[in-house]
Amino acid sequence: MNQPLGQPVRAGRQNQQTDDYEDGAFAFRPATKDKAKARVAVQGVSGSGKTWTGLSISQGLAEGQRFAVIDTERGAASLYVGINGIQFDVLQMNRYDPRDLVKALAAAAQHNYPVVMVDSLSHFWKGTDGTLQQVDKAKTRYGGNSFAGWKEGTPMQNDMIEALLAYPGHVVVTMRSHTEWVLQENDRGRKEPVAMGMRAEQRKGVEYEFGLVCSMDIDNTLTVLKSRCPDLHRKVIKEPTGAIDVAKPLLDWLNDGAEAVDASAWIDAATAAEATPESLLATYRDAESHGALATPLLHPQTGQPTSLGAFIKERGTALKNAQQ
Repeated sequence: MNQPLGQPVRAGRQNQQTDDYEDGAFAFRPATKDKAKARVAVQGVSGSGKTWTGLSISQGLAEGQRFAVIDTERGAASLYVGINGIQFDVLQMNRYDPRDLVKALAAAAQHNYPVVMVDSLSHFWKGTDGTLQQVDKAKTRYGGNSFAGWKEGTPMQNDMIEALLAYPGHVVVTMRSHTEWVLQENDRGRKEPVAMGMRAEQRKGVEYEFGLVCSMDIDNTLTVLKSRCPDLHRKVIKEPTGAIDVAKPLLDWLNDGAEAVDASAWIDAATAAEATPESLLATYRDAESHGALATPLLHPQTGQPTSLGAFIKERGTALKNAQQ
């Protein structure tokens, strides 16, 4: 029997896929441009001004509120406190296990910071206890087997990136660039070595995860490498004021849409004392339909970072078991 395009064949409730279709899990809806949160990456060589530019962008995105800085650069960001009115709270980190960044982001979400800045994300790749060291440690346990090492390291890296993308506010990260020295002609017509940032010191392809990616050079010139915001597409800005030159057009574009999803109602429903397996299932499906299952939160009992979806599943299972 022929079926209209897009209609699943009904053969009773024989498998989970059919159930999912009937439950509307694959239902298409009209596309809308919702208000979204910024995901900004600023990369550059040493001395290019990426920390200051990241702070200025964060200040603009915060719109007068205090924001959070996760600092791996030994207090570099704090040197700018008070300049142009910049005020923020800082978390100093001395080890860079990707799982610790997940915890830090969950803590920032609990404190409702409108913007969190990571200065820099590169440390969580190649710094002390970063992803590369985690892979090396795992390889040692498996007799130098590289595949086994990445089998442990890749999930850590992926969970860290997912936590950045799921943060309920704006996210700004800085990344160090691999530096290469090239000969360029100066204004006197002579060749001189110039430091060029070639690629961010992070896992290859990380730039795909951000909506706006900028590169800074040693002359403090910002070049937009990637932007979903039309007003910033391929912009080149000499000595940028991040709050005005980057954050303002970005916010104008992000806010030109429907209201962003507020996950607080689902969190309240998931943690409510009177919750039942049935109410949690309804909460899960509602949050899923709005793409909010990855919202980070700290587990009410353990204090460990988790996601809204994982917590709802855990609590629903526990309540079901208690009823049996």
